[in-house]
Amino acid sequence: MPLQPQALGTALDENLTLHSALCRREAGAFQKAIQSGDEVIVACTQETRLFAEVAQQTEGATSVIRFVNIRETGGWSKDAVQATPKLAALLALARMPEAEPVPTVTYKSAGRLLIIGPLDAAERAAEWVSDALDVTLFSLGAGQNGGAQERRYPVLAGQITQLTGWLGAFDLSWTRSNPIDLDLCTRCNACLSACPEGAIGLDYQINGELCNSHRTCVKVCGIAGAIDFSREPEALSEKFDLVLDLRSAPAFAQHELPQGYFLWDGHDQGTLLKLRSLVGEFEKPKFFNYKQKLCAHSRNNTVGCSACIDVCSAAAISSEKKRQQIKVNPNLCVGCGACTTVCPTGAISYAYPRPAEQGAKIKTLLGTYAKAGGKQAALLLHSQEAGIRLLGDLGRKARLDPSIRGVPARVIPMALWHTASLGLELWLSAIAHGASQVWVLMTAEEAPQYRQALQEQMTVAQAILTGMGYPGEHFRILDAQDGTGLARLDAQLRAAPAQGVAQPAGFAVQADKRATLELALDHLMAQAPAPAEVIALPSAGSPLGALAINKNTCTLCLSCVSACPASALQDNADRPQLRFIEKNCVQCGLCVKTCPENALALIPQLRLTPQRKEAVVLNEMQPYACIRCSKPFGTLKAIESMLGKLAGHAMFQGAAAERLKMCSDCRVIDIYSADNEVKIFDVI
Repeated sequence: MPLQPQALGTALDENLTLHSALCRREAGAFQKAIQSGDEVIVACTQETRLFAEVAQQTEGATSVIRFVNIRETGGWSKDAVQATPKLAALLALARMPEAEPVPTVTYKSAGRLLIIGPLDAAERAAEWVSDALDVTLFSLGAGQNGGAQERRYPVLAGQITQLTGWLGAFDLSWTRSNPIDLDLCTRCNACLSACPEGAIGLDYQINGELCNSHRTCVKVCGIAGAIDFSREPEALSEKFDLVLDLRSAPAFAQHELPQGYFLWDGHDQGTLLKLRSLVGEFEKPKFFNYKQKLCAHSRNNTVGCSACIDVCSAAAISSEKKRQQIKVNPNLCVGCGACTTVCPTGAISYAYPRPAEQGAKIKTLLGTYAKAGGKQAALLLHSQEAGIRLLGDLGRKARLDPSIRGVPARVIPMALWHTASLGLELWLSAIAHGASQVWVLMTAEEAPQYRQALQEQMTVAQAILTGMGYPGEHFRILDAQDGTGLARLDAQLRAAPAQGVAQPAGFAVQADKRATLELALDHLMAQAPAPAEVIALPSAGSPLGALAINKNTCTLCLSCVSACPASALQDNADRPQLRFIEKNCVQCGLCVKTCPENALALIPQLRLTPQRKEAVVLNEMQPYACIRCSKPFGTLKAIESMLGKLAGHAMFQGAAAERLKMCSDCRVIDIYSADNEVKIFDVI
């Protein structure tokens, strides 16, 4: 791998010395560096363990050590000679500070394990973990061999009605209706011998379809008293810390299974090793922040946006109808960030790392790449596990197979906790900061709805850039499940660059999602080659747009104003007007669903003129003046509509009908001043 220390040092503002055997004959240089107290970055991950051991054995080693892989991602490629700008960018990223700490979510496990499955298989699994865990079995039949003669573990049986929870807090509910009480059964097998129909198996439960009620089993079980046909069905529940499920289908419908729940095929011993280690207290970051006042989920008992609920693969987000907001269960949340990506308002945001921290990484990568002379960068977003593994496989194949070219020099990989955690506003920010393209590498680990959500947002982002006159394909999802599959994408990895901005932006990504989006749009608009006045956007996934109004049906009741969570719709205190600021609209649809006259419709679009940020009048009407005091108290159309609807009502005739034309104050005065008005004290 050709390295150019001087060029790399210039891009990083450091004096760099090239070491080619730092983990072997040049280990002394490493030891000297870590004794300095300064942060040390080792540009190799191959011998991470060895470096850690050397650091432990080095007296006075106080430096923080970080490792970065510039080999498979950049050096092991047919484009390695041109990879210096990318290597500089990866090194600059490696020396950035770690994400700031956030609140944590705690799990406490005492090792109470529930194994669900056929009795024989469940007992075999229990043998592997019973020395470390407190095992309870839930029998789903005898299996091929039935239970062992010796009963070593508590056994439950019946019909499972519900299994909920997470690590340290699983709740099992089931109904027990079998005549044999497994807590009392001693497995003496006398009942099996006595039953003439063979209705009792080695799971020590009675098959009701075979049993003809001879009750001989009851007689032979007289001492233990485990069999009672008169026992009523009983609903039971119990708590567990861990669940090992031997069934073919999981007990949970969501894609991301709860932590502490394992579906086991009976072969992967790694699952059992994980189980054995899950005793004690564990912590994970609280991955999200939620601001209810920004949420467009619900207003006035009307549900608008449910994007986060629909996309969550862990069933961690639900609707709280009473409080008219969403609720996120931090114990079920796996930190994929898909909810933050699809949220149009930024009400739910990614907390670890924060958007500003991710934006700083993107800006650092692209800025360093450009400073080192790189051009037309393609930012490749990938996951920290499967994505890194695939890129490593591709780099190794490129080194060993002449036909495989490896990662191109202009493609800069950036690892994410999850590929669904970045969306529209950060993709556009990357283009504004100088990227030519943004690609997302997806593997088989993502939930299906994640791919759909990302594709919808990419379609919106591409429509924006195309409408501004930037030619080429700027966004793409790359699908691969292994290094070979990624190698097959060589043509896509070497796709022609798309046109980006002439001058990279200098703004920093904000904590507020909409603020970041506006900064990116403003910069892209300022440099747009051939901007259209209005860009039509796809209806699916668009957080930008306008409103169409039917003035013939709108009565200016202004119920839409109170429903709007983003202050896109506003009234006018001085005149009967409905005003609209397109920049604020998040296309949640709450106004459309709230409107009693069905007078509103969403228009996904992006207006590039200054009018987008100004309040425009959607509808206005002549005010209706009180017939008694002349004070305006409604609109002419609304009052006329009300009079028309109540014209035939018996209670609104004569003077009562006239009062409908009065303001609230005059209406009360007229009632109490009318001579012919019947009052309650007149009939007492």
